[in-house]
Amino acid sequence: MHITLKDQRILVTGASRGIGRAIAEQLSASGAEVLIHCHKHEAKARELQRSLPHKAHVVSCDLSDLEQVKGWITRLVDKYGKIDAVINNAGIALSCSDEAPTEDWATAWLQTMTVNVNALAIITKEFVQHARLNNHGRVINISSRAAFRGDTPDYLAYAASKSALVGFTRSLARYYGKEGIRAFIIAPGFVRTDMAQDFMDQYGEDFALNDIALTELTEPKDIAPMVCLLVSGLADHATGTTIAMNAASYVH
Repeated sequence: MHITLKDQRILVTGASRGIGRAIAEQLSASGAEVLIHCHKHEAKARELQRSLPHKAHVVSCDLSDLEQVKGWITRLVDKYGKIDAVINNAGIALSCSDEAPTEDWATAWLQTMTVNVNALAIITKEFVQHARLNNHGRVINISSRAAFRGDTPDYLAYAASKSALVGFTRSLARYYGKEGIRAFIIAPGFVRTDMAQDFMDQYGEDFALNDIALTELTEPKDIAPMVCLLVSGLADHATGTTIAMNAASYVH
């Protein structure tokens, strides 16, 4: 099986580091033109752009500011041309104790939902409008094992936000499929990223290692090939599915 993404233009959110960066590298290696989204880490995004073998562009947007998010896809299309796929990878995981004052807890909850759910939904809604015009488009939403298994009390908002993506993505797959739009969910477990490191700093790496069936934590590069396959069109009949990539720490 040979995968080529030549002539595809793909947006990857949160692409300056971690899973998003590995996805961008894999997509570019397969021939895609990548839109590298970043916000706070533009220098890393520029470094990635220079290292990719095919054309790539750095595109900035603060996903915590929904006024910036509204119309962003349209602006990207106007500047770069048709977008074939969106990989919604960007997200935050804010730790907040269930013993915290309600005001602080609610702030962390709302911040998490703004980035992980509301911004993603706006981006996807606008992309679907664009994709329907072309009768072609693929959406891959990076959820989490936590959407299905739950998480610790400190990460209730994160688990809830990742659960929301599941119903959203399945609805896209069911109701836009005949218009050429495919939608998939990837649900990683622990992946060795800066976000996961915050958790491991709190609970210890052994907590994560003891939770999985393999001897090593999942790396960002382990997620990227599956994304490449899904955007290639070779797995379109899996639209609506959830692909769990959590080293058998939760099997569903």
